[in-house]
Amino acid sequence: SPERELSRKIAEAVLSLRVEQIFKKDQILEMYLNQIYWGHNNYGAQTAARSYFNKNASDLTLAESAMMAGLIQSPEVLSPFVDMKAAKARQADVLNRMRELGWITAQEEAQARKQPIKLGRITSFQTSQMPYVSDAVVKELTQKFGRDAVLKGGMRIQTTIDSKMQRIAEDTARRWIGTLNAQGVYADQMSIVSVDPRTQFVKAMVGGVDAKKSQFNRATQALRQPGSAFKPFVYYAAFASGRYAPDSTILDAPVSYPDGYEMYSPQNYDRSFGGAMTLRRALETSRNIPAIKLGQEVGLNKVVEICRSIGIKSRIDPVISLPLGSVDLTPLEMAASYAAFANNGWFSDTTLIAQVTDSSGNVILDNTPKPRLVLDSWASAALNDAMQGVISRGTATAAQIGRPAAGKTGTTSSERDIWFVGYVPQLSTAVWVGNDDYTPLGHGATGGTFVAPIWRDFMSQALQDTPVERFRPASDFDRP
Repeated sequence: SPERELSRKIAEAVLSLRVEQIFKKDQILEMYLNQIYWGHNNYGAQTAARSYFNKNASDLTLAESAMMAGLIQSPEVLSPFVDMKAAKARQADVLNRMRELGWITAQEEAQARKQPIKLGRITSFQTSQMPYVSDAVVKELTQKFGRDAVLKGGMRIQTTIDSKMQRIAEDTARRWIGTLNAQGVYADQMSIVSVDPRTQFVKAMVGGVDAKKSQFNRATQALRQPGSAFKPFVYYAAFASGRYAPDSTILDAPVSYPDGYEMYSPQNYDRSFGGAMTLRRALETSRNIPAIKLGQEVGLNKVVEICRSIGIKSRIDPVISLPLGSVDLTPLEMAASYAAFANNGWFSDTTLIAQVTDSSGNVILDNTPKPRLVLDSWASAALNDAMQGVISRGTATAAQIGRPAAGKTGTTSSERDIWFVGYVPQLSTAVWVGNDDYTPLGHGATGGTFVAPIWRDFMSQALQDTPVERFRPASDFDRP
């Protein structure tokens, strides 16, 4: 919402001022240069200098420094390893600007332009065919072993990614972004993430439409509001309380709650009221008022606790509108948390890394799944049953793939984010569509109309060789 965006901007401004109070400008610049991505899986100026020019950052010439500075905007497109002509053109822009600012003389500029560039070689990792995956793997490795150990190299990493599924996801994103624009949905970005519910292994990850144009990994870094795709967490809490089942009745009617100094009166998407209906039907048709009521009944802190138990680490405030998706989450968090429902409440830590060995072949990290039961199995199965109705006769009929599947659509206010998150017992996939600058996608842009078909396209291909499997019924488990 605009209020949350304003709050975020104020927080960022305060943080920026605080950083400037603690650190000198040179220190801030140094920290920035040592954190950003320089292309070819190089992070930090020193590592990049060793790779591009085979020398320490402190020993770079003006010509080399200007070429490196020019990489920041789009490192792999402007890389001298990829296109020396483009790298030289960008270097010239940097040198020209430095002269205009009085940082160098015209003679120094001319000499730097003429200096022959002697390249080093691509080090650390070879050029990745899956840059978003590589980026996420490096970050996960860094969390496990520390930055110095990762940059030192010598590790052999076995990822969890299914290469065929990854290619399907990348192709799906590229094709559909153009289709959406042709349909009047003005989106410039998309993310697709798939997780195996049985292992919590990430099987495919697309962090954006084109990694060459933007290295920002929306799958793991973009915090976006899920809208109604958050409702399943509230419905699960209701089922787990023992007070509700999918066929329990709830009243979809006007309601108001105190919210600070004002009253909060939620509205349904179509601004109508459906009267008495089952929880199943309320979820299938994505009614807002029943979700708000359930949130108040079960307690929003309980909903937050449930989210934490299935791997969601992003900040969640128990505000009254939380059941409608007033929270910022990543596509990976959405895919992984839904995967816990698909697996009837069993959950392992989500990972992109199956195993890491050192240069001698010794296993230094083994991520063999260690599943633990974190959710009530009856409540999870009841939710799976209700969410199958979302696809068979609810807001996501466009997601039907000819086999049992469950899922939920998501559309935020002003159509800034549209989602579909869905799963079969063997695979959970989140698809998000939006703009990096949060501009609206266009009137009438909804997850059910525009994102569910993308999910269907991807899943139909990804599951082509996977046997059809049905969800276990709630009757297989004891009711709480």
